Amino acid sequence: MRTPNLLAVAVLAGLTACGTSDALGPDAAQGIEGLALLGPQCPVQSLEDPCPDLPHQAWIEVRTSEGESVARVRSGLDGRFRVGLLPGIYVLDPEAGNPFPTADEVNVIVKKGVFTPVTVSFDTGIR
Repeated sequence: MRTPNLLAVAVLAGLTACGTSDALGPDAAQGIEGLALLGPQCPVQSLEDPCPDLPHQAWIEVRTSEGESVARVRSGLDGRFRVGLLPGIYVLDPEAGNPFPTADEVNVIVKKGVFTPVTVSFDTGIR
């Protein structure tokens, strides 16, 4: 007898708890593939010393354009996240720190059969 993958069960339970059918899970045919980045990392950047943004582990709420919550995903240590969704317009609402890092909402259009790439930029406040 095969035992269910506990992570898959937990993800499906979490998506089901949102009360909507928009969230389909990470194995869906379409949705969002994202990368959360944290920057700037240095107060001064130059061509010789670019000081690139770093991957960021964060919670991101996914809502419909009408404001209904459909999923809550967490980016990994590598900053990557993936959520399957029905085609439509969605708003990614990144969870901010207190007071930093901060991040603006991101509007995303999901088309049938495609995972839409998106970058969520978190601001460290370093200037």
